[in-house]
Amino acid sequence: MARGTRHAPTLALSLIFCLLSICLRASSECDRTFVSRAGGPQNGTFTAPILVNSAGHSRQCVYTFLAAPNQRAQITFTGFDLRGTPPECAHEYLDVYSEVQQPETSELINSPFGGRFCGPIPPRRRISLYRAIAISFYTDKNITTPELFAGRYSFINDSEYQIGTPAPTSLCSYTIHAEQKRQGNIVSPTYPGSYPKDLTCTYLLLGKPGQRVRLEFRDFDLFYGGPHCPFDVLKIYDGITNDSAVIGTYCGQQRNLVLYSSESTMFIVFETLQRTANTQNRGFKGIFEFSESFVKLDFIGKNDGEHIRGSECDQKILSKKESSGYVFSPNYPFPYMPKIVCRYFIYGMQDSQHLERVRLEFLKFDIPKGEKGDCSDGYLKLYLKGQEATDSYEKFDHELCGKEIKPNIVVSDGPRLVMVFSSGELQGQGFKAKYTFETEYRIPGTAAPDGSCTFTYRSSSRKKGEFNSPRYPSNYPSQTNCTYVFNATPNEQVSLIFDHFRVRADAINGTFGFYGSSICFEDWLEMYNLYRDGTEKLIGRYCGMTAPGPLDSNRGAIGLKVILHTDKEGVYSGFKARYSFDVAKSIFGDCGSNVSSSHYGVIVSPNFPLKYGGPIKGVASKTCNWYINVRPNHKVLLNFEQFAIEGEPNTRGCPAAVVRLWYTLDGPPLELCGEKKDTEKWQYMSESNYIRISFISADKSVGAKGFKAVWTEVADSGENCDEFRCQQSSFCIADKLRCNRVANCGVNDTSDEINCITEVAMEIFWPSVIGVGCSLLLIGLGCLLCRRLRSRRRRPHHLHLPRPPPPTSRQRVCDELGQRFASVDSV
Repeated sequence: MARGTRHAPTLALSLIFCLLSICLRASSECDRTFVSRAGGPQNGTFTAPILVNSAGHSRQCVYTFLAAPNQRAQITFTGFDLRGTPPECAHEYLDVYSEVQQPETSELINSPFGGRFCGPIPPRRRISLYRAIAISFYTDKNITTPELFAGRYSFINDSEYQIGTPAPTSLCSYTIHAEQKRQGNIVSPTYPGSYPKDLTCTYLLLGKPGQRVRLEFRDFDLFYGGPHCPFDVLKIYDGITNDSAVIGTYCGQQRNLVLYSSESTMFIVFETLQRTANTQNRGFKGIFEFSESFVKLDFIGKNDGEHIRGSECDQKILSKKESSGYVFSPNYPFPYMPKIVCRYFIYGMQDSQHLERVRLEFLKFDIPKGEKGDCSDGYLKLYLKGQEATDSYEKFDHELCGKEIKPNIVVSDGPRLVMVFSSGELQGQGFKAKYTFETEYRIPGTAAPDGSCTFTYRSSSRKKGEFNSPRYPSNYPSQTNCTYVFNATPNEQVSLIFDHFRVRADAINGTFGFYGSSICFEDWLEMYNLYRDGTEKLIGRYCGMTAPGPLDSNRGAIGLKVILHTDKEGVYSGFKARYSFDVAKSIFGDCGSNVSSSHYGVIVSPNFPLKYGGPIKGVASKTCNWYINVRPNHKVLLNFEQFAIEGEPNTRGCPAAVVRLWYTLDGPPLELCGEKKDTEKWQYMSESNYIRISFISADKSVGAKGFKAVWTEVADSGENCDEFRCQQSSFCIADKLRCNRVANCGVNDTSDEINCITEVAMEIFWPSVIGVGCSLLLIGLGCLLCRRLRSRRRRPHHLHLPRPPPPTSRQRVCDELGQRFASVDSV
């Protein structure tokens, strides 16, 4: 912003000095003026005036400090204790004016206001923007003393503020030419005093071709209004105008701020906001230098590197999705320059769909070691864990120097790899390295060498562990196929237990879990048994929130394979699971059996109807396998009469326990869990004369009532049935299954238990006969006992004989005993 001419005409200055020399007192008897004269003092002190104001009238005293041409005035307060109270500062205060163009007191009202102060906190140092500073002291107190405020003033040379060739229309804009000044200082207009408000200054640094500009700030103190610097700001551009690329925007306090231009020019803009807030920041002081010796940047552009604006030789390399390239030391293959520090930021992709890591392989390396054989002179430090995000450069992962390095291949832990090269005093050829961006899946296991999402888990390497979907617990990427292969050793089985499962299935609403290819056709997970001849047997396909139940690989299988497929649409959090290689169990597992040569049977879970339990400690799962074989040309009808297995197919699947049912010839098993309601009918018919039932509970199982299932052999006879034909279901079952008090005809059909009265009567007859016989025997024994007792009483005695009871009395006793024994009936 234009501020008018900087120096008054000679005639006006002569007039001012004449007036000042004639008029020893100003408009007020307490005004004071301090003038810089040739041969006169260039500094001094000042104090508050001594005033006696018994009437309490308002008094105002103005102190004016006027510098000579090519000078500026500077004041610093050494004591301050005005009796006003901020922020109102009533009764007593001090106003400061440091942008005074005309020193007359009457002109202060037209000068920008520099702040009002009272209380014990003094104004900070002030340096005039032109040649004069004025302070106005106001009081309505009865008495004032010199102790109210005191300070020092001085008149300083303003050559420090003549930075270059001034712009004709601006108070503080300059052009600096390398031909005129290769290095020098650059300061804000009133540094180190508080800078003015509502100000715009520009500084254009023009170097020669082949030169670069270095700018180092030794002091930086601007008002901080937030990270975007909306108030006072210093903007630096990598070019000759503010249309050039921005190197940086700075405010607040900055330390160790060193900036370089990419080429030979740099443009600086300093802006302060017009406002009434009482800010007193110092501004800035920097050192600039034009030089041809700064690092040439051509080594960065050899590949996909991009120079980081403002740095001497820092560069960033961003992935173009699994791209690769090379990085070099400065001036490679020629010796690098001493005493330089360059940083390399190699960043892989990281977003909702991509996550990469960086593989770095050194092809050439020559950084001489120090005198002690260590990396105390030059070095290359590697950061693999993103330490630069927290500015933790002291926590490097590798420090390399010499001619032979180990490791020569490093891989980042995440998407970022950073190198810091410091050349030191000694020179060497430097280094050449190849970087490769690889897709990072964040999956534990042995990754495929081709970088695909394939991971192998071998029992010979580790018996237990975890695996998960890519980037878990973050969302997995779209359009991805990941394969997990679990290889067991002979006489081992693999157990898998899923602890979290959420795979996208938006198009279909399942009624009993999300299983199978007809439901899971968007994103899905499949599991297979692997066999030695290379064949694979599908166990199931899963999606939604229906977690697979605990799984053991089949006896005879060499392992398991899990495949996660995602399409190009939305993504979810995926899964997390555990694997365990255990000694192979019996073909029946921990319980179960092989059933054949029978027409029907009942299968129950362990401890039914009490809660089933989990495996023993240290074992991943407990398994029961039932194999049911019936005669050829027959099928197996399976009816679950009771079922309560922890889990819920629609909301969380069967992660803790599951019943698997193989009733088709080639298809995968059906997985069951949850609780069967009394009104529900769970009935399944095999496609052949064989059916397999497997019940598995994981180590995290808490138990439930379990299940009871009735299986029945059903003839595959069509219209011809030589045995019993069920009335409702039309099943043909063995005739001997009639009236066995088991519903063998299936759901809603009890015809095999109808008209069984005869059989039931005979079953009741024989226990009744036995009960009556026992009763008669007891009655006979009772009568025999009564008879013996009667015969004993007829014997003569030496004493008188008692009168015998009448016959009716004896008969009553026997009858009572008989009745008592007769009342004991087993029926």
